Amino acid sequence: MPSVSTTDNILVRVLKSVFFKSATGKANRYARNTGSLLQLLRDVLSKSNALKGSGYEALRDKVGVLARLLKAYTTGEYKTVPWKTLTRIIAVLIYFLSPIDFIPDILPVVGFTDDIALVLWLFNAIGDDLDAFRQWESKRNTLSID
Repeated sequence: MPSVSTTDNILVRVLKSVFFKSATGKANRYARNTGSLLQLLRDVLSKSNALKGSGYEALRDKVGVLARLLKAYTTGEYKTVPWKTLTRIIAVLIYFLSPIDFIPDILPVVGFTDDIALVLWLFNAIGDDLDAFRQWESKRNTLSID
């Protein structure tokens, strides 16, 4: 696992990269097209589930939360997500899905460093919105059990 300063440096470079700017530009279109968004979710979950090893467990868990939030949003079950949060999530998932980005995913070990840094940044940036979603999800799950 890279050091915090290395991760911060990578993150700054990723956020300024043409790859992330391209993903951000596409995010608005995905957010307005349920079919494209659901396909993105399927592809992202497939890629994250293919990451083997305990080192990727936290990343898979975080991607899973994002996928559940977006799925609940697209089905209309959960609409209290701000547009900025929605497009940030989608941009990060588009970036995560792309094999050609700041650090290409085909590079062994380091290929996912930028993806991990970006997902961690996202969780910090939208922490309050994720907490609200988790509370909603927990309440919904409790109600469906009763």
